[in-house]
Amino acid sequence: MLIQNKQIAIVGAGPGGLTLARLLQLKGANVKVYERDLNKEARVQGSPLDMHEESGWVALRQANLIDEFKKNVRQGADKKIIVNELAEVVFSDHEDIVNEPARPEIDRGALRKIFLESLQPGTVVWDSNFLSMEKQNEGWLLHFKNGSSAYADIVIAADGANSRIRPYLTNIKAFYSGVTMVEINVDNAEKAIPHIYALLNGGKIMAFGNGKCILGGQKGKGGLGFYASFKPEENWASSSGIDFSDRTQLLAWFKKEYSEWSSTFYELFENTTTPVIPRPIYCMPLDQTWEALPNLSMLGDAAHVMPPFAGEGANTSMFDAVELSDCLTSDKYPTLQEAISSYEKSMRKRASTAAKQSLENGERMHSTGALEKMLKIFGGK
Repeated sequence: MLIQNKQIAIVGAGPGGLTLARLLQLKGANVKVYERDLNKEARVQGSPLDMHEESGWVALRQANLIDEFKKNVRQGADKKIIVNELAEVVFSDHEDIVNEPARPEIDRGALRKIFLESLQPGTVVWDSNFLSMEKQNEGWLLHFKNGSSAYADIVIAADGANSRIRPYLTNIKAFYSGVTMVEINVDNAEKAIPHIYALLNGGKIMAFGNGKCILGGQKGKGGLGFYASFKPEENWASSSGIDFSDRTQLLAWFKKEYSEWSSTFYELFENTTTPVIPRPIYCMPLDQTWEALPNLSMLGDAAHVMPPFAGEGANTSMFDAVELSDCLTSDKYPTLQEAISSYEKSMRKRASTAAKQSLENGERMHSTGALEKMLKIFGGK
């Protein structure tokens, strides 16, 4: 095995990084995961993830974690309604009887916990905010914000869309997709936003009108998460003058920007936790490429950030981990550089396909007639 007696450093404990750590440990590799969070409880995890048969499920099977996953599935979270800008329901699949959903949903925190508990004790090194690294011997010496350093023969960047490791491989940068999503989170949603809570009925909502969207669904501990999604200029968040910690300003913005939308949606902004987070949505070029190295690679958003409009982000990241693990532990490659090159070529091709779909879906969802187009996709009348 090419990685025998080599120390592997994975930077980032998201779905992709943890999946890779688990798969490599199952094959006897020496792995450390360096994560900037202070501890496993430090981060508030986002909206649930749905696992896709051809990617997320493959990773869970290879990780031998299917049983644990099924114990933590959020029942009914895959159900959806589609509404127009007047909050009128035009599609619902809540009455459909499905014994086992094709794409079951799980809270991000629950998925992370499953993977963390599957790793050998001490695998994750918390409070390790990556700053820089330099070549040392045949590998890398990594430096962290807390003053510590660590050597690794192989480094894998799993540190997300703003990866600090990616520039060591390529200077190709992501482009603005044209869409910005304003993230809204509501705690104790049943009491705080009763009308919208009842509308969701334990599932998710997709609202379309006037070239804009509101997308939302369940989060852990009784919360709901939403995204008001529209197409402003790239620097809108900084140029708008909005104080994103001021609910009054946020509601005033919504009433103006979404002027033809129902007042039903006002309770989101009246009861959101603050600050609300504006997120310009980026995508890596579909034709990106770089020269493979023998001791450095990347996966997930670090390699191929894309819009969320196909639900492929975490699934693609987890399947990256499957392919990279297979390549690193295969006997068919004479060198690590060839193993990594094979993985990266396949990963870029897969990611390009997923990103193209995400971009196309984003255009469709923010277009004139988006409601009718989305109804055709989901089989509505």
